[in-house]
Amino acid sequence: MDEKLISFPPVLPEKPKVLILGSMPGGMSLAKSEYYGNPRNHFWPILFELFKEQPNEEYEEKISFIKRKGIALWDTIGSCYREGSLDANIKDEQPNDIIGLLNEYKTIKLIACNGTKSYQTFMKNFSAESIIQVEVVKMPSTSPIPGRYTKTFAGKVEEWGKILKYL
Repeated sequence: MDEKLISFPPVLPEKPKVLILGSMPGGMSLAKSEYYGNPRNHFWPILFELFKEQPNEEYEEKISFIKRKGIALWDTIGSCYREGSLDANIKDEQPNDIIGLLNEYKTIKLIACNGTKSYQTFMKNFSAESIIQVEVVKMPSTSPIPGRYTKTFAGKVEEWGKILKYL
């Protein structure tokens, strides 16, 4: 069996309004201890584009940027086994305590799941009754790996723009 993978702790501004949930960080992100650490991932470029700001290469600056915007980051999966970085290879996933986080941060009004695996894992583990007052949406994956429903960068930016009305 592969080594058990553990996701990162959440990135939380003082009063988060939007919680973006990935599935589980990929190998490069885990090695760098950075959310969306693969330079080919569209996550950071999409967020900077949404706010019409210049991308910053420094990880700490990226984190400061999203905190200023009221965006929290975490993953639906707290731990799992996975060979490589593909979501399709995830096995034995255990979810993070997202309900606990929502109970602690009542300012969160939107959960944006980054891709299908994040969304499916969330829906499988958390009931609609446990997340009242919070909308949950599935966003196109920002992953650099082409998927069945891959959109252009502009298409992803347009879809991700839905988060702006909550900020």
